[in-house]
Amino acid sequence: MAQVKLLGFWYSAFSHRVEWALKIKGVKYEYIEEDPHNKSLLLLQSNPIHKKVPVLIHNGKPICESMVILEYIDETFKGPSILPKDPYDRALARFWAKFFDNKVVAVVNAFLGKGNEQEKGKEEVCEMLKVLEKELKDKKLFVGDKFGFVDIAANLVGLWMGVFQEASGVVLATNENFPNFCAWRDAYINCSQVKEYLPPRIDELLAFYQAYIRTQTATSVSPKK
Repeated sequence: MAQVKLLGFWYSAFSHRVEWALKIKGVKYEYIEEDPHNKSLLLLQSNPIHKKVPVLIHNGKPICESMVILEYIDETFKGPSILPKDPYDRALARFWAKFFDNKVVAVVNAFLGKGNEQEKGKEEVCEMLKVLEKELKDKKLFVGDKFGFVDIAANLVGLWMGVFQEASGVVLATNENFPNFCAWRDAYINCSQVKEYLPPRIDELLAFYQAYIRTQTATSVSPKK
């Protein structure tokens, strides 16, 4: 029987992408929670270049980077397809997944950053939202009519960005300025597949990032020695 392990952080959107795909495929796996301040030898050996989660270990072989792992899961295990079957739709799904991955730093900086870094992040996120506002007009999904690859990749903006926004008090997306995006986000959160597979501990997720922001603020205002 194939042995599958996943190294991750419970609060990570990227770890949850992989868990989501494994559950959709019906793959049994062992989840191993990592400590960001004391990374395990298994993690360091499995991802020696970036030393980051998530890492999928399948029959002793490690695969790194969440989007790479999603494609590996889709190609390796039986079950519902994650990527579209049609070549054009598959290309579109990869395009939008790459679009979201390219905005990771901006999203994090916009809500969790400080100073010029945060202002630059806000500007880039607003530009991203303008693109999504236009793309999501009269659409429930980015590609086709089946929930899949790009929708899993979109979890950072579909759920985590809302948590960041509430935790930080930085409000960039409202029904007034981005109605199409907000309608999509609300439908995304309430989608049965999202409710089934995304983290049930939303309150804890919010509390985690609120505590993170308080720590960052305290660090920035504390006197230097």
